[in-house]
Amino acid sequence: MLILVRHARTALNAEGRLQGRTDAPLDDEGKRQAIALAERLELTRPTRILTSPLMRAQMTAGAIAERHGLTPETDADWIELDYGELEGVPIGDVDSSVWRSWRDDPEFAPVGGESFAHLDRRVHDACRRLASTAGDDDVIVVSHVSPIKSAVAWSIGASTSIVHRMRLGQAAISRIDLSGASPVLVTFNEPPG
Repeated sequence: MLILVRHARTALNAEGRLQGRTDAPLDDEGKRQAIALAERLELTRPTRILTSPLMRAQMTAGAIAERHGLTPETDADWIELDYGELEGVPIGDVDSSVWRSWRDDPEFAPVGGESFAHLDRRVHDACRRLASTAGDDDVIVVSHVSPIKSAVAWSIGASTSIVHRMRLGQAAISRIDLSGASPVLVTFNEPPG
């Protein structure tokens, strides 16, 4: 089972800003969420815990790993979408034409940023690697909203455009069964506690 965990909250999340590659730590609420996630996942038996290299994911993964006696492995393929010049911008201040471009053109990238098509290529590669090695094992991946949505789209064979029709909460859990011939989405957006 591939268990995808969105990192817990940061101050930038609380302020409603695009965070992307900004390397922010968890805020106090995020630290509480990380503990709740660790408790929620206590009954799983992961053989590995992978994490994005960003601090918010590392801190969340650390809380989960501590319960399982594992050391998180950093995997850069699970890093968040790079928002380029839009890093730190309040979501409500992003021009509607930018949102339209993201929805209509998977190759669109803001200046200095990354496209959803590029994100899909790296995340789908990471998913295929895990599918080829995970078997019946549980692997936890602590990542971000866009990579997790991309992995979910991969699991159901959907196009990139579906990511704009999903809402993934802070510290949410999603599960993809990798034990069969094809991936199967089991849950999406489970609350942390």
